[in-house]
Amino acid sequence: MASFIILMGVSGSGKTVVGKALAPRINAEFIDGDNLHSQRNVDKMAAGIPLTDADRLDWLQLIAKVGREHVAHGATCIIACSALKKSYRDLLRTDNTSICFVYLKGSFDLIHERIVKRSHQYMPSSLLKSQFETLEEPQADEQDVITVSIDQGIPEIVEEIAKADLIS
Repeated sequence: MASFIILMGVSGSGKTVVGKALAPRINAEFIDGDNLHSQRNVDKMAAGIPLTDADRLDWLQLIAKVGREHVAHGATCIIACSALKKSYRDLLRTDNTSICFVYLKGSFDLIHERIVKRSHQYMPSSLLKSQFETLEEPQADEQDVITVSIDQGIPEIVEEIAKADLIS
């Protein structure tokens, strides 16, 4: 059973909404990974500039550390983190044996429709294309990942995740 859950996917896939709904269901703390970005990263994204791997490194290391700390204290945590590349997920796995990923998967059109309707502090809809270009969807060798379609309501998504073998 995983004590450290990463809700992953491109911006607008519902990581925060799903995380807030899932946390009380499985008695976990929800942490929005967006709140762990450095001010430099926030400023860059707000200006419409995609982050590089180097930009993301400290952020991913911090997320991994927060997850390890929760597990060490016997707590379950859910962190919303795009984790777009396999190398990012591998970094998050380092020294985190109680980790699993939930890939919130949706089409560009569906997510774009959602993202233009919302207000986000620094993630303009113009960056969605670069997120899809960066995305390396989890493959079969990543056995600690479950994929959940976001082409359904939040209650159905939460139910599907709560019943998954990796976190139950």
